[in-house]
Amino acid sequence: MSTQHFAVIGHPIGHTMSPFIHKRLFELAGADAYYTKTDVAPENLGEDFKNTLSKLDGFNVTIPHKQNIIKYLDAIDPKAEMYGSVNTVAIKDGKATGYTTDPDGFLKALDMAGIELSGRIMILGCGGVARTMAYEIAKKGLEFEFAVRLEDVGKAGLLCLEITKKIPDAKVSFGLMNQIIGTVDVLINATPVGMYPNVGEQPIHNCAVGRCASVFDAVYNPLETALVKRAKANGSKAAGGMSMLVWQAAVAQEIWHGGTFKNEDIEQLCADASAELLSK
Repeated sequence: MSTQHFAVIGHPIGHTMSPFIHKRLFELAGADAYYTKTDVAPENLGEDFKNTLSKLDGFNVTIPHKQNIIKYLDAIDPKAEMYGSVNTVAIKDGKATGYTTDPDGFLKALDMAGIELSGRIMILGCGGVARTMAYEIAKKGLEFEFAVRLEDVGKAGLLCLEITKKIPDAKVSFGLMNQIIGTVDVLINATPVGMYPNVGEQPIHNCAVGRCASVFDAVYNPLETALVKRAKANGSKAAGGMSMLVWQAAVAQEIWHGGTFKNEDIEQLCADASAELLSK
């Protein structure tokens, strides 16, 4: 069997961690494959798909192509169709099928951290990452709430309406991030607050963090944000977003060649990927 060729496309694409992560995953799985990155300008997506991308064995999709790539595909997985977003494409027998692995990456990251989705669940933010997490929580029939900035109240309201339209029995509400009261069983940060280089910032105050039993921060650079460090100092379960990034890549490899991965291998890869980020 010949060496398979995969890639990641986006614009800009310069600082992606995908080649580093996927190279290691291919090695762990013993797969004969290599992985490259390709900068694809939005106006060239259709032409590049026809001329080069469709000839690969598969590819990942990042901003700004996650929605626009769909029109060029032969088929789309039901989960990706529900989200209206594709981040992984598998090409088999000349047929391109789109998937989204972000939701599975989120759930696997929580599982690896020993964080159970139960009790009072709160998502900070209401952007694309928050939307992915919210749908997975709603599909489980769990009640949850968004906590947002004052300027995002309208956006949060629209997202709640969208979720309840697609999942009629969803139990979702929203409030202000600076007015969190009471205890929270699972706090999920889906904002970029605390991301490098602003590593000293937190999305909520220490007193609010102190009332959280467990914390998951989608930010992956640094490996441990100020929020994660504070939660751990309080004795809470806490994990950063590198595991979500690595697990969504691992799920893509499951789709491409049936690769399976152990938690301990993913944990080591998370640490190595973080070191690679620091070196850059």
